[in-house]
Amino acid sequence: MGLIQDLAGPAAERFAQFGLASQIGIAVAGFLVVTVALNVLNQLLFKNPNEPPVVFHWFPVVGSTITYGMDPPRFFKENRAKHGDCFTFILLGKKTTVYVGTQGNEFILNGKIRDVCAEEIYTVLTTPVFGKDVVYDCPNSKLMEQKKFMKVALTTEAFRSYVPIISDEVTSYFKRTPDFKGQSGVVDICPKMAQITIFTASHALQGKEIRDKFDVTLADLYHDLDMGFSPINFMLHWAPLPWNNRRDHAQRTVSNIYMDTIKSRRARGETGAQDIMYHLMNSTYKDGVKVPDHEVAHMMIALLMAGQHSSSSTSAWIMLRLASRPDIMEQLYQEQVRNLGADLPPLAYEDLAKLPLNQAIVKETLRLHAPIHSIMRAVKQPMPVPGTKYVVPTNHVLLAAPGVSGTDAQYFPEPELWEPHRWERDSPLAPSIVRNEQVEETDEDKIDYGYGLVSKGAASPYLPFGAGRHRCIGEHFANVQLQTIVAETVRLFKFRNVDGSNDVIGTDYASLFSRPLEPANIHWERRN
Repeated sequence: MGLIQDLAGPAAERFAQFGLASQIGIAVAGFLVVTVALNVLNQLLFKNPNEPPVVFHWFPVVGSTITYGMDPPRFFKENRAKHGDCFTFILLGKKTTVYVGTQGNEFILNGKIRDVCAEEIYTVLTTPVFGKDVVYDCPNSKLMEQKKFMKVALTTEAFRSYVPIISDEVTSYFKRTPDFKGQSGVVDICPKMAQITIFTASHALQGKEIRDKFDVTLADLYHDLDMGFSPINFMLHWAPLPWNNRRDHAQRTVSNIYMDTIKSRRARGETGAQDIMYHLMNSTYKDGVKVPDHEVAHMMIALLMAGQHSSSSTSAWIMLRLASRPDIMEQLYQEQVRNLGADLPPLAYEDLAKLPLNQAIVKETLRLHAPIHSIMRAVKQPMPVPGTKYVVPTNHVLLAAPGVSGTDAQYFPEPELWEPHRWERDSPLAPSIVRNEQVEETDEDKIDYGYGLVSKGAASPYLPFGAGRHRCIGEHFANVQLQTIVAETVRLFKFRNVDGSNDVIGTDYASLFSRPLEPANIHWERRN
């Protein structure tokens, strides 16, 4: 004991001299070291033949390139080659069973509510960002009702009104932004696309009254909210870390803006525009309880945030891909001239269907740069894996990786190649899901979880918007938004890489979302 005291005493005194942030960092590092040691011993000494094989590694995976030792898709693919579609690794101190491939997508994303649970996994991330009593901070049945309330903003008729709004926001942004003054220049495209997506979404989905409250400052607040989705927050969502402090300040500020607007509307006794806020203010749950004002405010945050991170990263990837392929960007421009007219009239919703290459750009980018590389579910009861001897126990987390099947050569020839023309049926690179395309799904092929009919199928290699009861309800809006942003951008600019190469910058996996590494500079030139 004397030796331990001799060592521990000075160490404790030294630890007390550090600031709070340093103490937290040391504590986290110590926790990770202990976790590693326990994981190694557990993997060596306690192997269960009825559980998927455990991947041996030295680092507990927390979602960054450092701790994965590589990017997550590569990690999944390399271990799939060694262990098959189903294997286990340690994530945040818990055994996490990955099931990749189309069967894995079906097994996890279409899992029954009695078997798998998203709320237990994600509430620690979403509740500090969205606020209380919405999304994963409420029972699943209530979430399904909230989704149904919000779908009023996602109808075909609504999309017709959104396209001119999005078009005007894009063109106005490029006119007023100093980085796009003159005839040419170099710009870090990622923050610009983040601002464009927040401005277009806020105006289209939430109306002019809300949009007028958005300036660059408020867009920055949404960026701070987005940073709350850091993977380390699965463990330290409560900690007074710098990004959490900014997250919490942003949540209070944005929530108060919505609350003030709601109170003002109620005080005036005005219905205002028949927008999503008005609809939520006048919605009632099945049990007869009217939606409280704080839930309206928090659903407004969720509506905007739910698509902001994915649309922002996807639009940035599109622009970077176009800069690497100026020939494709020119083809997009000529497609509009050919199909819409040389005068390029104002873009309408119906025009998007006349631009198949423009649609394919979005499809191909979502395939190669899946916004969310890992989708997790808590296991509620032991789950036998079909066709194997494995049973996934309740102390495991299940993880699906649709991005792996989206880059599987079995379904996509030359899968690592970004080639939007592959989505043409007669292309030699056409995916099997295009070559074997069947008639459109009927209502019998769909299911209603409480917010409208969605596809039953999750056994697909292409699931950029997820599947099952938690499938993204904003899928169609995202497509309309992204296609419109691309169409308007190619009308105004020609892009290329600064060095003239065809290279594309790498991926930042430090977040839950697959963003381009920054700075991501491109050269732009204004069209005559």
